[in-house]
Parts: sequence; C-alpha cells; structure tokens
Amino acid sequence: MIEILNPDELARARVTGRLVADILQALKARTKVGTNLLDIDRWAAEMIAAAGARSCYVDYAPSFGRGPFGHYICTGVNDAVLHGLPYDYSLADGDLLKLDFAITKDGMAADSAISFIVGETRPPESVALIRATEQALDAAIAAAVPGARIGDISAAIASVLGAAGYPVNTEFGGHGIGTTMHQDPHVPNAGRAGRGYKLRPGLMLALEPWVMADTAQLVTDADGWTLRSATGCRTAHSEHTVAITDGGAEILTLPSSGPA
Repeated sequence: MIEILNPDELARARVTGRLVADILQALKARTKVGTNLLDIDRWAAEMIAAAGARSCYVDYAPSFGRGPFGHYICTGVNDAVLHGLPYDYSLADGDLLKLDFAITKDGMAADSAISFIVGETRPPESVALIRATEQALDAAIAAAVPGARIGDISAAIASVLGAAGYPVNTEFGGHGIGTTMHQDPHVPNAGRAGRGYKLRPGLMLALEPWVMADTAQLVTDADGWTLRSATGCRTAHSEHTVAITDGGAEILTLPSSGPA
C-alpha cells in the first residue's frame, strides 16, 4: 500500500515526527557509560506513555523477526546494526550505539534512527561510519523531490557510501510510512537513478542509510531479531522520516531545538 497524505494527515505527522526526534534526543542525553540497554527501553516506554502515543514495536511481528518484538526501541551496539533487541548490557566507553525508534500519535506514524558514541573515547572508524550514514541521509533527502524516482534516492545513498569505501546491503532499507510504520514503496540503499516509483507531494518516506565497515553480509542473533555484521565489524545507521512537498523533502523528525 502506498499512501498519499492529505494536509490534515501531514499536520498530524509533523507532530509525531517532532515527538520521535525529541524522545531520541532525550534518550541520547541520558545515555552514559554504564547505562543498561534495558534502562533505555524503559525510559522510551515512559516517554511514549507521557506523550499519549503508541509504540510501533511492542506488538510488531513481521516475517523477518521472531515476533512480537516486545520492546519499545531498537538498541544496536557496535556490530549490531538493525532491529537490535534490548537486553541486559551496560554500555562501555567507546561503544557505538544505534537507537531506532518509531511511534504513532493521533493516527500517524514516524520513524527515526541515530548513531552515537558513548563516553569520551572516539574510535576513528566509528566516527567515519556515523559521518558516512549522515552524509548519505543528506544526499537521500536532497534527491527526494517531486517527479524524482525512488531509484534517484537509492543511487544518491549508494554514491556516498561507496565513495567512503563501504559495501552496501540492499536487504533492508527505507520505506513508505503514514498511518502505519512500514508501507510501500521500499527504498533500497543502492539502485539505478530514474527507476522506480515516481515521487509526488503527500508521500511520506522513512529514509535510512545504514552501513557495515567491511562487509555487506548480515547474521541474525539467537534472539531472532538483532542483525549484526557477519565479520563483527562496527556499524552505523541514520534515519529521518520525510514528507514530499512541492518544494522538496520536508524533514519531519527534527527535534524541537533544531538539527542535532
């Protein structure tokens, strides 16, 4: 299903997107060396409830996971890149943490992910991975204009990640979003420009470049959810929900204080 939002739906999506971004930034601010992943999950649940929103994850049970997910946020540490199931782990200095978070409020969903390094140590590889996904996300957003194609977005992402020297996996990528979290069209992180669904105002997309330092191969944890790099290398993930407008892509998942 591909939804084209009306002005009222888009207005409500803006509220949800800002809430997603604000919660992610609040979680990042509270996360320190020694923070347990289960504490982050608990904080997310409390913030969702306080906002009168609903988690997109707790009851989520797609074919690729061992569902239902049962938690409120995805937490990926170091080599874990997607669908990270929170567990009893206390973060160490220099850990590369990914937080992926989606909620619905007033009938509209929004989805965003951030990657950051915990503590004071800044491993150069981790800094480079995060920078590459953020730059690829910027390129994807710039390509998401009315009349462009999904392939234009995919090609823009792949160009940035490839230039940085990273392999690109296309099993998981961005997606349509609206009244539900996951919709068509699929937005792979590599593709051919000029191909695919034509973008039009009212379409909402979650764009999410993610990368692994030295492989394009994933492995699944015994938990049935967490996806890790096959080589154990570090990983990063950046995501925004955007709405296609006459003037280009409007980023809906920016925090109230502006870009993080």
